[in-house]
Amino acid sequence: MLKTFSRVLKTSVKQSTLNYVPMYNHTAINKVCNSSREAVKEITDGSFIGIGGFGICGIPENLIRALNEQGTKDLTLTSNNGGVEDFGIGILLKNHQVKRLIASYVGENKEFERQYLSGELEVELIPQGTLAERLRSAGMGIPAFYTPAGYGTFVQSGGFPIKLAKDGKTPLLMSEPREIRVFNQRPYLMEYALKPKFALIRAHKGDTAGNLIFRGSSRNFNEDMARAAEFTIAEVEEIVEAGQIGPDEAHLPGIHVDRIVKGEKFEKRIEKLVFSNGGKVELNGKGCERGWVRERIGRRAAKEIKDGDYVNLGIGMPTLIPNFVEENVRCVWQSEIGILGVGPYPKPGQQDADYINAGKESITVKPGATFFSSSDAFGIMRGHHLDTTIIGGMQVSKEGDLANWIIPGKLVKGMGGAMDLVTSGSKVIVIMEHCNKQGSPKILNQCTLPLTGKRVVNMLITEKAVFEFRHNDIFLTEIAKESSLEDIKKTVECDFHIVDNLATF
Repeated sequence: MLKTFSRVLKTSVKQSTLNYVPMYNHTAINKVCNSSREAVKEITDGSFIGIGGFGICGIPENLIRALNEQGTKDLTLTSNNGGVEDFGIGILLKNHQVKRLIASYVGENKEFERQYLSGELEVELIPQGTLAERLRSAGMGIPAFYTPAGYGTFVQSGGFPIKLAKDGKTPLLMSEPREIRVFNQRPYLMEYALKPKFALIRAHKGDTAGNLIFRGSSRNFNEDMARAAEFTIAEVEEIVEAGQIGPDEAHLPGIHVDRIVKGEKFEKRIEKLVFSNGGKVELNGKGCERGWVRERIGRRAAKEIKDGDYVNLGIGMPTLIPNFVEENVRCVWQSEIGILGVGPYPKPGQQDADYINAGKESITVKPGATFFSSSDAFGIMRGHHLDTTIIGGMQVSKEGDLANWIIPGKLVKGMGGAMDLVTSGSKVIVIMEHCNKQGSPKILNQCTLPLTGKRVVNMLITEKAVFEFRHNDIFLTEIAKESSLEDIKKTVECDFHIVDNLATF
């Protein structure tokens, strides 16, 4: 009798797991809109809108287009960056529909940069991880939190020009300083949650109840935006009936989605289409006239990667490093777009607009790779789970300060994830050319450009030398075979120590 009951119980549990039968016969909520225009019609002038995506990966392109055609203006937008001039958020900027943009990175959008430097656009630049966490906190009902990112920079002190006069120099509106608290002898900045009125996001698939599945690295900021906003509109490539997305399959539950619409037309552009060249490293293309310098730096930096390391590579020169890592070194490349296990560039025909790295380049992923949200990506950094960070630089001081995100009045790129990375607790390796284009030193007594982080650099690699930072001081540990100690002294502004066993590379 007992065995029979046990057998029946096991069978019923198995069946209920495979075939979910609702206890009630109520009709599921239907959140489907007929068109993108219908979905955004209640967004009015002056609204605060969060827009998902990273560059142009995972952006709700149809909803943005509908908002553009609707002509809604004086908008405050928050998004990771401003996309490109003729696509995504770029078309809203070009049409002068945006009053303020809260972002972490300007990127390659020249119109974005032009409007800011000419006083036409208010820009609030904040660290990428801070942006992701401010959104996540809003969705979780947490009014504020503390982060180490931005300590010792404009983010902490305030005074960054949010709005400039037409001359591009005179600030009319400045950022506010942050409150500082010390925990475990480490300073942290207090940041407030960021809660948009509306969120426009994109997912791969959704059901009529609003449950969503994302695909690849297009997940990025979309999930955090949806949770944060008061009213979320999701654009998807496919809509299915409620129940056709299993309870364990949904990445975002429908409670966070108020409307869902199937996009009318998807371009799904790739901002930087890069192909694999059979393992060879091409360093002589446009902008790479000094390719030998990049190769030398990349090869030396690759020696710092150890077997089993989890490593984040910054954009630009650091992306070359995987080409030079020894074959017997097994490591996992992390990208702040939300990937663990970044692989090589795709072969022609294998590119996928949903597989993009933080440099907005086309990529593949390795076996065992995982995708996750932007807030999870920066949680990995902030939680001290990375072993090594390799990042580019404009200037480094003798105490290990780093500047790499802006040249006031000339170049506005934004800090992106750099401020989060250099405070992640990982080993921070900066790679850069030894001198600037004018031949002036970039290794200084004090950085003259706005800081990315204060006393954050552990190692600096140039084409001429390797320096380590110990106890807030700088030590020359290696010198290139073609360089001389005299040359290094002439091309470094600050005094430095020389280790007894000075090596060559």
